Amino acid sequence: MNPYGSTAEAFITGYERLGAWSGVLDEINVFPVADGDTGRNLMISLAPLRGIQDRDPAETRRRLLFAARGNSGNIAARFVVELLSAESIHQLPGAARTGSRNARSAVHDPRPGTMLTVLDRFADALADPENREDSVNFPESVIDQIQTAVHETPEMLPELKEAGVVDAGALGMFLFLEGFLKCFSSRADTFRSISDIFGDSLKIAAGFSRSADKGYCVDFVVRMDENAGHPEDRIAEMEDSALVYAYQDYAKVHLHTNNAADLKQRIKSMGHIVQWSQDDLVRQTADFRMPAARGPVHIVTDAAGSLTRHQARRLGITLLESYVTRGETCAPETCIDPETLYHAMRDRVPASTSQASIFERHQHYERLLARHQNVLYLCVGSVYTGNYQVAVEWKKQHDPEDRLTVIDTGAASGRLAAAVIATARYAARAETAGQVIAFAQAASEKSGEYIFLDELKYLAAGGRMSKTGAFFGDMMHVKPVITPTPRGAEKVGIVRNTWAQLRFAVERLSRNLRDAPESLLLLEYTDNRKWVEDRAAAEIRRIFPKAEIRIQPLSLTSGVHIGPGAWAVAYYGQQPEQGDED
Repeated sequence: MNPYGSTAEAFITGYERLGAWSGVLDEINVFPVADGDTGRNLMISLAPLRGIQDRDPAETRRRLLFAARGNSGNIAARFVVELLSAESIHQLPGAARTGSRNARSAVHDPRPGTMLTVLDRFADALADPENREDSVNFPESVIDQIQTAVHETPEMLPELKEAGVVDAGALGMFLFLEGFLKCFSSRADTFRSISDIFGDSLKIAAGFSRSADKGYCVDFVVRMDENAGHPEDRIAEMEDSALVYAYQDYAKVHLHTNNAADLKQRIKSMGHIVQWSQDDLVRQTADFRMPAARGPVHIVTDAAGSLTRHQARRLGITLLESYVTRGETCAPETCIDPETLYHAMRDRVPASTSQASIFERHQHYERLLARHQNVLYLCVGSVYTGNYQVAVEWKKQHDPEDRLTVIDTGAASGRLAAAVIATARYAARAETAGQVIAFAQAASEKSGEYIFLDELKYLAAGGRMSKTGAFFGDMMHVKPVITPTPRGAEKVGIVRNTWAQLRFAVERLSRNLRDAPESLLLLEYTDNRKWVEDRAAAEIRRIFPKAEIRIQPLSLTSGVHIGPGAWAVAYYGQQPEQGDED
């Protein structure tokens, strides 16, 4: 029996409430570094909560601490692991007080006006006798107090006041705790709009600018050698900003460094690196300052299309996440490192995908209409997921003004990405939402994709073909070619090697694009980027010299099922005006 009881659902609800607004957190993330990653880091760090019902409590705590990423994620993880100890609402005040104290140990220089202020206020509010769980004002009285704490953050940090926004981490923890308490009190259908609560504090003031930070933000877990000594002391000698959490013979470390490659080599001398993530602060702060495209309608699509977070930001669109699980690690699709995933798959680590819950999807729709006058959702084909039907049903009940348009593209993976890129570029120069919608309705029909599999065993692992068939197919060097259609993924050919795959791609593209030489072509890779760049791109560029050719990762939703070694080419056959989303 799970000792969390009804609290498990509350933790999940808090995570999903946070997830729906994580993109806004990235948009207003100006402290301590204006690098637009607070929402992403919180989603990665707290993702182990999604499986809380199926796991031992001690294991959930370990996964949270090891998954923690960035300043915000490490603070949140230290707090939430203590909150997990509360098996009933009566134990929440003590757990929150311990958590708020421990959270301070996760940051090198604690400052007021951050999520630490919200966590302290939450603990104080729970300890107030007037906020007992049997009070008629519970949990609204507690939520009101932490909401006030978020409002006050610009008065505590000059950077926030200059930018005209509340602290992203503080808002993130408010969202999580609001969802947690509402669900705990069986009131998870009574959320107020964050846009109504915080208004213009969710938009950075015109003219705000921060210089780019240097170095790398690094998080890693290392299994220490027996003779490694105390990890806290040894790692602190390398970087004085290091924050180390020791667990059995492991050390979880968060730090900033100017030379990530050198640091990694030194850590290897201490033990085996279990996981490693690093963010280039120069690139992230530069990305944060880049203006996003704007148009008469805000475009939304599923992350199951082969679009990166960077592309989405430059195109001015929103990606709705699905989740990828690799072994014991689960995170939103666009937050997973493809190289790490495919390496694990080759080592026979199980991998799978899952959809966001209906509650989380509904929260996304509410957030989008709260932030944009008109929204166009280019949905992955309904034959692949239930996303289209969920959106349509929600629209019937919550969109009386018809501000949300949902289109079943019938597409997936790179085909969906090609149609979305074409639509977003058109939207940047369109005058009306109606023009963009009409363009989008035709875009998927002018798009296509050929996906080239390397080994069939990954389809068998996901239950999409028999293991016997996969075994004999791989033994015979059979490499199917599939294409996503509104009827599902259809096999359109069989080849024997990568050069035959490339010949097939050139022949089909020549046939489909003979009247559109300036097409958009997306060459998608798994763990074979060098071959795709050096060989496939060179040959296709020779045949289509006027085409725009982009190299980008294959959607991980597809990659998990078809496996490493696969690649694909997607196209849009009538190129609109090009953008600058590189």
